[in-house]
Amino acid sequence: MKSRIIKLAAAVIIIAVLAGVPFFGDKGSGIALAAVLEKINQTHAYMYTTKSTITGKMIPGVKESTTLTTISDDFGMKSYVENTDPNTGKTTTQQHYTLPEKKMMVTIMPETKQYIRMPFSDELLVRMKQQNNDPREMIMHIMKCEYTRLDKAVIDGVEVEGFRTTDPAFIEAIGGDTTSIEFTLWVDVENWLPFLSEMDLKSGEQMQVTATTYNYRWNIPVHASDFEPVIPEDFKPFLADGMKMPGMSEAAAIEGLRLFAEITGQYPKKINMLELAQEITALKDSQYIKDMLEKLKETKQNTEMSNDEMHEAFMKKWMMEIMQPLQSISYFYMTLVADKKEPAYYGESVGPDNADMVLLKWKVSDDHYRVIFGDLTAEDLTADQFNELEK
Repeated sequence: MKSRIIKLAAAVIIIAVLAGVPFFGDKGSGIALAAVLEKINQTHAYMYTTKSTITGKMIPGVKESTTLTTISDDFGMKSYVENTDPNTGKTTTQQHYTLPEKKMMVTIMPETKQYIRMPFSDELLVRMKQQNNDPREMIMHIMKCEYTRLDKAVIDGVEVEGFRTTDPAFIEAIGGDTTSIEFTLWVDVENWLPFLSEMDLKSGEQMQVTATTYNYRWNIPVHASDFEPVIPEDFKPFLADGMKMPGMSEAAAIEGLRLFAEITGQYPKKINMLELAQEITALKDSQYIKDMLEKLKETKQNTEMSNDEMHEAFMKKWMMEIMQPLQSISYFYMTLVADKKEPAYYGESVGPDNADMVLLKWKVSDDHYRVIFGDLTAEDLTADQFNELEK
């Protein structure tokens, strides 16, 4: 049970981020897609439905979901999600609210009568605006990829024109072993607005995702009250309502690396999202986690803590004291990739004892680098200084 919970926890943010990972790169442009973007910019609120299936080592079982999303320029984003277990047919639901003005994400889970309030930073807010499911951002990123303009077709009686990318840069920051991506956007030729999108993403055995987004509705009427979460009085906060999004800063990443070294005596071998998540999952068998469980058992014996309370205490420690800081490593790495900083990480050969060796480096400008060393100190170096260091 502990292993399943940890594995699921390691996958939660990965799934959440997948839908918002941008198409990286700076290749090509398109007058046709620019026209679609201009049409979308004339809308201020819209809805769409997404059906997805996610499988792989990072997910316990098969995850099938249907999501109805509403986006408003004025009020934020909300989603209603139905998750179905294909083995039992059982369906659970969640309601998600992203509220930029309050810098808060709220998730309501009716079946367990729980909720999560998760604050996020100004930096994450900016990136969420850039990288959420907003079709405008999707098109801007697809224009920066290598893509193919497809012949016209008819889908559900509607004449459409397609744009397809298989540019691997889409999943560069997520990483993993052999990866592939195929994303196709179909546009209604009558109103020149998105009509349907299809995605097939594979990351070896770690994760496979197929998703279809359809039933777009443009310029819908919305009100502020539509984006106000209603939490019933008998619902309880998940993990004492203390969860936070992982940090995305250099400092947060360094603290995550420091914690990983404290637990394992070394740094992660890889820091892209999928491979780091696998390394985090493997920590369940570490002495650090075993000691943490033993301390909780001692607390349970010396108090009247119930099994449920002990389980919640373990999950709180795992999610807030271990998961969040460790995930900051991959979040920071994703920002470097997204910002085209050309990061390079050497965790397979550099450990805490290699104080003067480069653990992570990225470009600040054409002639300057930022470097994190094996002792987790960080410095700015000129290109000449960096080249001298590598000799």
